Amino acid sequence: MSGNMNLTLKVWRQKDEKSKGKIVDYQVKGISPDMSFLEMFDVLNEDIIKKGETPIAFDHDCREGICGSCSMHINGRPHGPKSGITTCQLHMRSFKDGDTIVVEPWRAAAFPVLKDLVVDRSAFDRIIQSGGFISVNTGEAPDANAIPIPKKYADEAFDAATCIGCGACVAACKNSSAMLFVSAKISQLALLPQGEAEAKQRVESMIDQMNEEGFGACSNTGACTAECPKEISQVNIARLNREYISAKLTSDNV
Repeated sequence: MSGNMNLTLKVWRQKDEKSKGKIVDYQVKGISPDMSFLEMFDVLNEDIIKKGETPIAFDHDCREGICGSCSMHINGRPHGPKSGITTCQLHMRSFKDGDTIVVEPWRAAAFPVLKDLVVDRSAFDRIIQSGGFISVNTGEAPDANAIPIPKKYADEAFDAATCIGCGACVAACKNSSAMLFVSAKISQLALLPQGEAEAKQRVESMIDQMNEEGFGACSNTGACTAECPKEISQVNIARLNREYISAKLTSDNV
């Protein structure tokens, strides 16, 4: 694709958590197809600042698809029209000259809007704090082959651990469920022997915290996996359910 693009952006603007938000129209001109979506927003914010107005607030950090903070709902899809990428990896060549692009924050009661496109995702942090870790004293680093782990389990644990906690699964789910996120964090430990000691306590605590944060139930539609930038499998949700049922059947917390 050659030539620069002129676009109409419809962006959610909200002063703070307590204010009422609204969609505001912006025109951006001369956008290179090779720009990332966030670079296009940088250009837009430069124009807004030149006019003496408040720039659009949006989260970003690494801009390399690692941190998961670039959470934008673009034309009705978390992270935009492409699969398996974050917003910062989305390029403007995915759009056409003259397009209208609607950009909103994640929509979930557990992710309250703080300002414009920035949401509070600390609910995920509290879920991890409730049990997404191991607390055994590992001592010195063991040899790589000291604890034999079948390659199948090692690969599955690694795949689960690629979850970056961006929240796209929550934004995609009609019930705002966090099951894909929680199941990935459960799986990356449940599949390894280091995670076995606290397995029951972990899954009970993390599920309890997830429910306390106000996330909805799994909708079983698969939208979470379809929109996940790391393509985390729903197999992890099945594993989470098995871990949870097993923990409850043998739990001391009655």
